[in-house]
Amino acid sequence: MVQMRPIQIIAAASGVGARDPGCAKGPDAVWYSGLLSRLNRQGLDISWRKTLRPGPTGAPLSIIQDLNEHLAQQVCDSAASGHLPLVVGGDHSCAIGTWSGAALALKQRGPLGLVWIDAHMDSHTPETTPSGAIHGMPLAVLLGYGAQELVNLAGFSPKLLPRHVCLVGVRSYEPGEAELLQRLGVRVFFMAEVKQRGIGSVMAEAFAIARNGTAGFGISIDLDAFSPRESPGVGTPVRNGLDHLELDRVLRGIGELADLVAVELAEFNPLRDHDNRTLELIEDLLSAISRG
Repeated sequence: MVQMRPIQIIAAASGVGARDPGCAKGPDAVWYSGLLSRLNRQGLDISWRKTLRPGPTGAPLSIIQDLNEHLAQQVCDSAASGHLPLVVGGDHSCAIGTWSGAALALKQRGPLGLVWIDAHMDSHTPETTPSGAIHGMPLAVLLGYGAQELVNLAGFSPKLLPRHVCLVGVRSYEPGEAELLQRLGVRVFFMAEVKQRGIGSVMAEAFAIARNGTAGFGISIDLDAFSPRESPGVGTPVRNGLDHLELDRVLRGIGELADLVAVELAEFNPLRDHDNRTLELIEDLLSAISRG
């Protein structure tokens, strides 16, 4: 039997990169919910390593740069110590730090692969963004496009090569970011394809992409990937999303994979949640990932 690594949660309690900053309250809502205690009582080895918060002043770009530099180091150190880092955002600009840290942890061994589960592409640059919100840019940054302060985080770029990245569940995007991903050859599993093929088939292909020729891979989950009925506590809900129980079945026990470097959950906004549905979805996801 494969030994499950202990999971360390690293929180990035920031909404600076989003238009609705309420997601900054997400990590604290998870902490105060007692979720960790409930999972520990089930025999799961999960601890809370650190909560990072943005600085009180400065331009959004510099605040996000500073937060993500600290997050990258925390993720790298957690992985190096034999844990499975699990980042809980905050807005999805935290992905810049999460996956910079994961790539740094693997740097001497080989490239990082990534499965990005999201209703959106998050692949804008400052030249293409209609909103200016940095949480719409992290995947482009990781691929080497965007503000150089973020692109060169941790001292190297790119963090990801297009052939090792795929997106799952996309159904809301703008032409500029779609053009970038198409030009780079990044595989996008739009929601229509997921519905047609089933999440199991799509995720099997997604994992194959992220694990082919890489030293390790990660999974980034934006909670707006799911149906708003199941996950109302997000800033940018989009109809016709993933069924979380179906994804739970696919992810069950994935923490046992030795080449899984990190997992990320982003964009939980407790101010928009109803009857704790999104919080319960988060607990289901963590339980699935942590179980063999």
